[in-house]
Amino acid sequence: MKINVYNQEGKETGTSLLPKEIFDVKVNSDLVQQVVVSQMANRRQVLAHAKGRGEVRGGGKKPWRQKGTGRARHGSRRSPIWKGGGITFGPTKDRVFKKKINKKMRRQALFMILSGKVKNNLLLLLEDLKLERAKTKLMDSFIKNLPCKGKSVLLVLPKMDKNVIIASKNIPLLETVQAKDLNSLDLLSSKYLIMPKDAVKTIKDTFLK
Repeated sequence: MKINVYNQEGKETGTSLLPKEIFDVKVNSDLVQQVVVSQMANRRQVLAHAKGRGEVRGGGKKPWRQKGTGRARHGSRRSPIWKGGGITFGPTKDRVFKKKINKKMRRQALFMILSGKVKNNLLLLLEDLKLERAKTKLMDSFIKNLPCKGKSVLLVLPKMDKNVIIASKNIPLLETVQAKDLNSLDLLSSKYLIMPKDAVKTIKDTFLK
């Protein structure tokens, strides 16, 4: 499958051949949905936690004697019916939302999304990407030269590049990821996908083992 190649000035410099086994795969929306839902669940952080009667302070001493006071029987101030006591059936950190998806399903869903980006002309392939300095202004002008201005963009790097990552941090709608860490959820979170030609080789070496 052929695709146009751009330079850092946003001009077309030719075409490049993409591997069919990655960028020309039939899309199964049910599989993609299953993988993305599992990734969202696995990233979910359990923050809400209400203390039960075994976690709140106090309660070591019986509030009053069992009989003879005319009041109801109580054994601990940590009881849920007391103010400051434990919470009954409250949210806890023991909840587990993780979902297991096998490696082949994750990989196939990734290829399907990449294929969809190519078919919808949402993949922009670069000859190369280099920044002399970690300057936001340089990265911003580079993005504006490409036909994705004003849209969300995921920039895929073939390897760690501190200059590019630092320069991209303050640009709205722009995220960066290394090719070896590419995943379905990040791909679907951005409309356009930008990657140098070297990133294609990294994807092939990483996911087609």
